[in-house]
Amino acid sequence: MKLARLLFGVLVFWFAGSASAAVLEVVPGQPITSLTSHLSLLEDNGGELTFSQIQSPEHADQLRPWTQPSANFGYSRSAYWVAFTLRNPSDRSLALLIKQDYPLIDYLDFWEQGDGGNWQHIATGDRRPFASRPLALRDFIFPLTLPPHSQRTYYLRFASQGAINIGLSVSSESAYLPHLEMEQLLLGIYYGGFLVLVIYNLFLFLAVRDRAYIFYMGYVLSYGLYFGALNGVSFQLVLPRQPWIANEFLVVLLGVTLIFGIQFGREICAGRQLAPRTDKFARLLLFTMIPLTFAAPFFSYRLMITTFTIFALMSCVVLMVMGAISLMRGSISARYFMVGWITLLSSVIVYVFKTFGLLPHNGFTHNAFQVAALIEMVLLSLALGARVNEIRKRGYTDELSLLYNRRFFDEQFPREFHFASRSGTALSLLMLDLDHFKAINDRFGHRRGDLAIRTIGQLIGKYSRKPVLACRYGGEEFAILLPRTSTSEATVVAERLVKKVAELDINGSSLTISIGVASFEQDNFDAPVQLLEAADRALYCAKQDGRNRVFVRSNPPLRSARIEGLVGVHSPVE
Repeated sequence: MKLARLLFGVLVFWFAGSASAAVLEVVPGQPITSLTSHLSLLEDNGGELTFSQIQSPEHADQLRPWTQPSANFGYSRSAYWVAFTLRNPSDRSLALLIKQDYPLIDYLDFWEQGDGGNWQHIATGDRRPFASRPLALRDFIFPLTLPPHSQRTYYLRFASQGAINIGLSVSSESAYLPHLEMEQLLLGIYYGGFLVLVIYNLFLFLAVRDRAYIFYMGYVLSYGLYFGALNGVSFQLVLPRQPWIANEFLVVLLGVTLIFGIQFGREICAGRQLAPRTDKFARLLLFTMIPLTFAAPFFSYRLMITTFTIFALMSCVVLMVMGAISLMRGSISARYFMVGWITLLSSVIVYVFKTFGLLPHNGFTHNAFQVAALIEMVLLSLALGARVNEIRKRGYTDELSLLYNRRFFDEQFPREFHFASRSGTALSLLMLDLDHFKAINDRFGHRRGDLAIRTIGQLIGKYSRKPVLACRYGGEEFAILLPRTSTSEATVVAERLVKKVAELDINGSSLTISIGVASFEQDNFDAPVQLLEAADRALYCAKQDGRNRVFVRSNPPLRSARIEGLVGVHSPVE
């Protein structure tokens, strides 16, 4: 019986001890220490309890020790009362700082008991003027003094339309100041990164005049401002006397960011051309977001922030699908877009789970979203560069043959000629022409003619690797530049092309081509136009001599090669 009573007493003592949170013993120079494991919490479902009621025995017993690694409750209509106890065993008073590291708490109240036993109340929060804060910082900082050889309990009340993340810590002033300096430095670097990207791409926009840069700059600028509001910097520096505007500014900026992000994604991935079905859904999201963004200030903050969070996830998924489709269909810029978007989507999922209370509130879950967003902006800037290259390449590409066009040839030919002249290397030029092309169009129609040009273009492209430059010169005529290639080597290439074309079968029809060859060797030409005229005259001779052959312009004069079977037979031509 005595043993049973003893065991019962031990259990009662154990449960009594577990019913109160552990007291935190602080020391001089107290390092930054989380208070999460030292908290007692009470959820006030109606949000109607007063501080005097919390102190009454009836409700004081309802403050239960918090045993979880973090205290975030997502979007909740309840108010949360928090209590913690600090003990100072030293012989001197300790100046301490209590920090709440999540700045988007609408109403935050703090109670501290003074030396005379009276309770001092500080009422602050981001729905109250910024001047209500004891220290003018973006986070909530409550300074207090703990007398020597004393133990005191402190109370806080959290209430918010947004997510409730309780991230309390205690430290001495000497321990907090270096942390604050580093935090300010990192924030400066972070927002400076956004500003640099905007300015850099503004100059690029002025140079290339591509509207994708406008959507990108709007996306970066609105995202940077959104994070400024999310971190409490906007409220601190821009709108300290307008808490309502500062809160609604956050929601509106989120909507504007989604609008610019969706439109930029559609543009950079060429969604209308490469992924039309997905683009229609993205456009539906865009047209839904525009009126929602304008209406956001007139509806409940909780309703709108929840709606926009859902739309953000949907937009990320839709744009990722669009990027994947564009990538599979050959878009180079979609590569960078996909890497950046996957990075952002991963961090968004982490942040949303934290916001809804599914993941703990800590440095990683709170900041991963912001770091990933800046990384995404850099990658999207690279995607813009790739897009400019794609546009430039399309401007130099013939749509029918998919070879370079006349414009590209006119730009590159003089450069290659002058390089060969300076370096003392050979440069050969092949001028090709489809034989009897007009007869093909007249007999079979222009569709068969287009098919013939497309087929020849594919064949030439197949045998043209860098540094060879193959172009559609105009109509049924093609030009091939062969840097560092002698006359004999160029002749071999030309003969191979004549043979391969003669072997083609296009819907039961055969084709032949004639080729003129001219080479710049040992300074035999003074200007690019002379080399071009020599190749063109050689082509004319090939056409006059019966077609389906190669004529070579050399010093001395021209020689021809008629293709017979698998072997080219050369004969001098006067």
